[in-house]
Amino acid sequence: MDSYPAVEDHGLIGDLQTAALITKDGTVDWFCAPRFDSPSIFGALLDRRKGGHFQLSPDGIDYASKQLYLPGTPILITRFHSADGVGELLDFMPVTGERATNRHRLIRLVRMIRGSMPFRFDCQPRFNYGRDPFELEVHPEGDVFRSQTLNFTLTLFKDAKGLVDAGAIIRDAQGVSARFTLQAGDIGGVVLETACPHAPRALSTDEACELLAGTRDFWRRWLDRSRYRGRWREAVERSAMTLKLMTYAPTGALVAAPTAGLPEQIGGQRNWDYRYTWIRDASFSVHALLKLGFTDEAEKYLLWLDARIREARDPDLPLQIMYRVDGSPDLPEEVLSHLEGYRGSAPVRIGNGASGQLQLDIHGEALNSLELADRDGLIAPYEGWRKTAELMDWLCEHWDQPEDGIWETRSGRQDFTYGRMMSWVALDRAIRLAQRRGRPGDTTRWTTERNTIYEQVMTRGFHPGRQAFVQHYRTDILDASLLAMPGLGFISPMDPMWESTLRAIDSELVSDSLVYRYDPNASPDGLAGTEGTFSMCTFWYVQALAQAGRLDDARLTFEKMLTYSNPLGLYSEEIAPTGEQIGNFPQAFSHLSLISTATHLDDLLDQQR
Repeated sequence: MDSYPAVEDHGLIGDLQTAALITKDGTVDWFCAPRFDSPSIFGALLDRRKGGHFQLSPDGIDYASKQLYLPGTPILITRFHSADGVGELLDFMPVTGERATNRHRLIRLVRMIRGSMPFRFDCQPRFNYGRDPFELEVHPEGDVFRSQTLNFTLTLFKDAKGLVDAGAIIRDAQGVSARFTLQAGDIGGVVLETACPHAPRALSTDEACELLAGTRDFWRRWLDRSRYRGRWREAVERSAMTLKLMTYAPTGALVAAPTAGLPEQIGGQRNWDYRYTWIRDASFSVHALLKLGFTDEAEKYLLWLDARIREARDPDLPLQIMYRVDGSPDLPEEVLSHLEGYRGSAPVRIGNGASGQLQLDIHGEALNSLELADRDGLIAPYEGWRKTAELMDWLCEHWDQPEDGIWETRSGRQDFTYGRMMSWVALDRAIRLAQRRGRPGDTTRWTTERNTIYEQVMTRGFHPGRQAFVQHYRTDILDASLLAMPGLGFISPMDPMWESTLRAIDSELVSDSLVYRYDPNASPDGLAGTEGTFSMCTFWYVQALAQAGRLDDARLTFEKMLTYSNPLGLYSEEIAPTGEQIGNFPQAFSHLSLISTATHLDDLLDQQR
């Protein structure tokens, strides 16, 4: 447990209220409970010595391991190959349902395919990011770990206890561990259950297998609802399941990622907590979900968004950029100075200080999702529309001011071109909704402000010397967020102003098909260090190429991007110059933009054919 696994050497499992990351060697090194944004129980991902882990892997032998998902599910299979045998570890979490609960089960089933193999499990929890001590209670059928904030039980499969000699179980101040050997045909396993209200009760192997089958069937039934039958079905379906895994079922809120503190540069300080719901990210997901036919998920999120719009109170900042999964707005940022961070990347932060930023673009993403949903028959209720109209009136008053921008820079506010453009989108979509449904609203004022924004962006956002739209009005720096301009209908992809912008982005922000957000050296963002290419921007680039008629370039770039996923089809936030994945993992932005890009590219290729 001394070295850190690569970010991409992890698989994700979850139960629709929380999730766990599991390495190729069978270690759970990230697990928060009872929710995505709760304190960690296992956090070795951020500190191998102090974070806590739950390892189940071959013991004392040389072996190779590979991971895959049981097809059509997020049930993770880790296969161990040695000279003497092949073993499999199946990790899964039975789905908890839509009622918030503190009870969650992580089931680890290990079976021997051929030969024999020695194994070891080692459960060392570190509650509350390693800050809370715990007591260990021994019961006839398992153990209970108790801390001041949470407790969980650990039990071996009832009829597999013979595989583990009682004297081989070690209990100490660090946790519980044991060694055992499996022969061909043997099945064993261990169950972790949080907040169990009764004494530990061990599952039988048959009960564990029934839970496995039920989890498998749930996910396959859910995936059967997808109507995507295009060229990249495997990647699209895996991305859809990943987004579902990162959605908090009781509210429908999508977290940006299930992790916190994974760096954008190894050893750097760009280490953020992404276990929250951004208005922007979740609104983008509506397009992806509707394209695949998952209208229930889109509707659930829209109800969550509607509630946030109705609750907006602050006249200076009526809609916050991010919230907790239950909709609460308080996300104070805190540094966990006792943790060293992933591969020494400190500080480790929880909470997110950017939650109080002014980012004007979120209104455009929110209204665009509402308008897309309306076209699909998901019509906003009266009270939701009334508050939306008030929000548009607020935007008319406040769009023309410096803001913090989509990338959450900490170097001061600017007149960001993307924020202005998305303000245009917000008013444009509000006008469409009002006219389509005959809803009340000051559409005359909205139209006037929309047209004023358009003229401002076209005259001040376009730099004559660069012959390109730029990051903000006081710079000549390029910004990949502007790749969204033609797709949102702000400008024709054949407009000479856009064609020259795309050529400039080609020249400066694209590195062998991968796309940087911007150049932090040329445009200081208030943080030291650099970052990798941003996966969502690469997918946006594919769409921009396709819209510009460069379909061959678009398809090749998309196919190249697919090679940067991990073997399970998962993407982090960014790709480092070395090709490894960096940043929080997996990243909703990356997966939802993969879905949108694949469906859009499919349509254009079909038209061409």
